[in-house]
Amino acid sequence: MTKRKITRIDNLKFEPFDRYGKVIPGMSWHLVSYDKKTQYGTYISKLEPGTKTIPHVHTGYEEFMILEGELIDSDGTIFKKGDLVTFEPNTSHSSFTKKGCLILTFMRGQNNQIKEE
Repeated sequence: MTKRKITRIDNLKFEPFDRYGKVIPGMSWHLVSYDKKTQYGTYISKLEPGTKTIPHVHTGYEEFMILEGELIDSDGTIFKKGDLVTFEPNTSHSSFTKKGCLILTFMRGQNNQIKEE
């Protein structure tokens, strides 16, 4: 089958995470089926300990599963290994990790950066 792709999480090639036009320190990603033009698809991101994401609002659904480690959301909720999280359109947040984490993300729409004043 030429249209099948197998991604092994123990052998990923990560690149600096640059979805918002600039690299987020401590964050990298491996594109599985994610299309940068449509902003739809799947990717795996790796956040090193102490990494913070940029505050953003979702224009479509975003779902992710924590594969390793844990992620703390801006409201204090802690997502742990095995948690599958769904953000509906028009929700906003940011996250950080104390311990580091590996996340499988399914994107169905653009995330827009929230400008901090």
